[in-house]
Amino acid sequence: MIETILDNDLYKFTMQQAVYQLYPKARVRYELTNRGRTPFPPGFDGLIKDRVAQMAGLRLTRDERVWLEKACPYFTKAYLDYLAAYRYEPDQVEICRQGHTLSVKIAGPWCRTILWEVPLMAIISETFFKVANPEILSRQAIRERNQTKAKMMSNAGLTFVEFGTRRRFSVANHAHFLEDVLALDHHRMAGTSNVHFARNYGLAPMGTLAHEWIMFHAALTDYATANAAAMDAWLKVYPDVLGIALTDTFTTKVFLKAFNRDRAGRFSGVRHDSGDPEIFTRDILSHYREKGIDPASKAIVFSDGLDVERAMKIHRFCRGKVKDSYGIGTNLTNDVGVDPLNIVIKLSWVQPEPGMEGRPTVKLSDDPGKHTGDPGELLHCRKSLGL
Repeated sequence: MIETILDNDLYKFTMQQAVYQLYPKARVRYELTNRGRTPFPPGFDGLIKDRVAQMAGLRLTRDERVWLEKACPYFTKAYLDYLAAYRYEPDQVEICRQGHTLSVKIAGPWCRTILWEVPLMAIISETFFKVANPEILSRQAIRERNQTKAKMMSNAGLTFVEFGTRRRFSVANHAHFLEDVLALDHHRMAGTSNVHFARNYGLAPMGTLAHEWIMFHAALTDYATANAAAMDAWLKVYPDVLGIALTDTFTTKVFLKAFNRDRAGRFSGVRHDSGDPEIFTRDILSHYREKGIDPASKAIVFSDGLDVERAMKIHRFCRGKVKDSYGIGTNLTNDVGVDPLNIVIKLSWVQPEPGMEGRPTVKLSDDPGKHTGDPGELLHCRKSLGL
């Protein structure tokens, strides 16, 4: 199911380079959360273990490295040397079935474990549907559905990026979606988050950072200064590129306190991943104006569980106000007539440096349903931020 180390989202590699440069000794843990409470059948954990074990043989090939050097010039020679020597270590992943649910935990050095999340989720999703063997739409019906979506977005003038690796129906269906869109005379797909498919289909690999970057900095400093510390650290590694800030790790309200004129000016835009998108847009535009920045010169990337209809509604609201684009995931790569899994793998614990006390990590979203982490730590986080 995972046949190349590049079958992963770009933001995992961009963050890995930043971790390799700034926090090479940090240790972390990740855990799977089964938001949809999907029951998994007996023996499912063994299937996942087998497929995880197979990943130990993956490595960056010479041709893949040459392509990365051209497509992603922000990757340094030192990092690409590190990636070329990198191998997945299956013993970092603990998998078991508890009752009818699946327990997945990952532990080890941050720069070594950071690549597991996306391919592991893709494996869980594809394996689940292979075992369940559901009745799905025909290939022709899926093609028509894919192309109808792309035509709707093109006609609306809406630019989108395919973000669907983690919860795809299968790697084959993922490829089919991209092929269906690229077969059209006109489309507005700006790229894909998946580095392997970007290489295969001549697309731009797209992505910057994820919530774990900010969650880590809360453990390194504290909740009140985490956003500022995370942004400043990111700018050290990527001063001129990959400038989309993620706003909702500890609520957008808290983020905006750290998004001062200098940071707002240096970042090319922000990403919306929870909460009401219209309220968010108004708040961001107002914040830019307060800082003396023209909102029309900035970008908002919307990525909160989007389907095409929801993206088009947001686009109508944003028209003429800001440069808007849309990261659409599961609705593009797992719209074949089944209910996709609702699972996430999130950072759960961090030891920033040897000798420092380890701390649990949480995510305090603009949508309470997307909070993650220990309930007691979530309460402490809210209190420390005055929420």
